[in-house]
Amino acid sequence: MIILAATPIGNLGDASRRLVEALTEASVVAAEDTRTTQRLLAALGIDNRPRLIALHDHNEKQRAAEIVELARGVDVLVLSDAGMPTVSDPGYGLVAEAAAQGVTVTAIPGPSAVLTALAVSGLPTDRFTFEGFLPRKQGERRSVFRALSAEQRTMVFFEAPTRVAASLADMADGFGADRRAAVCRELTKLHEEVARGTLAELAAWAEAGARGELVIVVAGAQAREVAFPDAVTQVLEIVRDGGRLKDAAAEVSAHTGHSSRELYQAALAVRN
Repeated sequence: MIILAATPIGNLGDASRRLVEALTEASVVAAEDTRTTQRLLAALGIDNRPRLIALHDHNEKQRAAEIVELARGVDVLVLSDAGMPTVSDPGYGLVAEAAAQGVTVTAIPGPSAVLTALAVSGLPTDRFTFEGFLPRKQGERRSVFRALSAEQRTMVFFEAPTRVAASLADMADGFGADRRAAVCRELTKLHEEVARGTLAELAAWAEAGARGELVIVVAGAQAREVAFPDAVTQVLEIVRDGGRLKDAAAEVSAHTGHSSRELYQAALAVRN
């Protein structure tokens, strides 16, 4: 059996009783960083010394089949550095392989930066989408925001402190400066902070520097219909930013509902 176990995202007191029991009894642990797992065992006062197998982004494809085969005879506990494995962390490939091979997968629930940030953001929580880490390059980020510009669900993103100001500024351009958002910093830790405001306000706030682990929560778009001429304008803007016309038409079609073929033809006519 494969057991996915959530670990604390900051506060060690959030380690569940089930997690402590699993770590105490585990004979094999597949860990994103074996050193982090060793520190966790020490911090929790656990004397058990299981076999540790490194399972990270760079080796998961190669090791998944091996670990699944091992899990046929012994329980394998899977840990990421913080939070639930598979959520922007290694584990998805392993679970997919286990499912394909008919090996049981279960989970020990626990801390989640995504759900914690969503809960404290002050933004709607009934429907949301998790978008993971943002691209490093500005052009790729802006493309993501264009694709999500009409998304009506609350959106949750991960971002590095060194890029958060630039990303918030790009969000203000892509979603609108007045769109409500929250930046959640150092969740569950001593210096936890939640900054709320418009994207423009938060971009200015981040210019002073924001340290630690960060989660950005952004309100969804208000329901509205995009007129066909406006949709064509969006296609042309994407093309001006370097996008291919066919791809731009498909992207705008996805969030406006207008025909990709008609958008393509209309944009082509304008360009000619």
